[in-house]
Amino acid sequence: MERVWYGTDNFARAARVALAPAERLFAGASGLRTLLYDAGWIHGALPPIPTVSVGNLTVGGTGKTPVAAWIARWFVDHGARPAVIMRGYGNDEPAVHRELNPDIDVILGADRRSAVATAVQHGNDIAVLDDAFQHRQLRRTVDIVLISADQWSGEVHLLPAGPWREPLSAIRRANLVIVTTKAASPDTVERLHEMLASVAPRIPRVSLRLSAGDLVQVNGPGRAALTSLQGERVTAVVAIADPAAFVRQIEVAGARVDPMVYRDHHDFSSGDIEKIVASAGASTRVVCTLKDAVKLRNFWPRVAPTLWYVSQHVTVERGVGGIEQVLEVALRARHLQDLPAQTGPV
Repeated sequence: MERVWYGTDNFARAARVALAPAERLFAGASGLRTLLYDAGWIHGALPPIPTVSVGNLTVGGTGKTPVAAWIARWFVDHGARPAVIMRGYGNDEPAVHRELNPDIDVILGADRRSAVATAVQHGNDIAVLDDAFQHRQLRRTVDIVLISADQWSGEVHLLPAGPWREPLSAIRRANLVIVTTKAASPDTVERLHEMLASVAPRIPRVSLRLSAGDLVQVNGPGRAALTSLQGERVTAVVAIADPAAFVRQIEVAGARVDPMVYRDHHDFSSGDIEKIVASAGASTRVVCTLKDAVKLRNFWPRVAPTLWYVSQHVTVERGVGGIEQVLEVALRARHLQDLPAQTGPV
């Protein structure tokens, strides 16, 4: 499907045309649901604590998990007791949250209302909802939408013809739009900002860079600068929604990369690991993302090239202060008896 969604060859174009009728059906169903909520015919439940949704308009690849973890840490640093609420699809993303923030509760459940109630029982006073922009059964204090500059092509095709869950106009019900980038050029980021400004001029926007940090040895004490890959041949194991951006980060560090790409949330089998180790025979190291490391670490053989994951740093590049202003709304709402449920710009 990724070839269909992001490809520029004749096959991909023809497939998108063939899927256009199904795309229109999906758009109709999604649009009707949005209309029912926007018109007030369906109401979301009011949660007992402030909620901050970190979501997107596409199927994965925008950096929700590291950004949601970064926001949860921001709340801790400002005196709150947040819990991360998520469905837990694939079991890798909850493990990443626990790795990044071992002192923050991670509560799993498709029913966000029940999960938030559990957070209250644990003594949490803010809920960070990882991937909940389309989950409108629960009202939110703040809605944040992420859009990836690395995946931006200038075209929007809804499922199944493209990766979009909703049209770009859906950002009008957000409080903040975050443009995330790993390896996209400044020109691409600027074009995306211009498009977002034309679609929703009243919605504040910021840019966050998810930059590659140090290499961290999996199942070991080692840590090394990413620049240590300069001139090395490495095998990159990637099972995320946007593998190309991760591979580019490694290549920019000067490594010669042999990518082994799997579908997002892939559950690695013993056969997969044997194949990776065999293919990595000429590589000095095997590198992966933290999302992959939490699945590979328990099964990685001792007699194999060393496995490392690339840490990620979140840096605000544009709109400094905009994120804090929005998050402070949820922070202040902890002390209010009637919590505000925002439906537009803060």
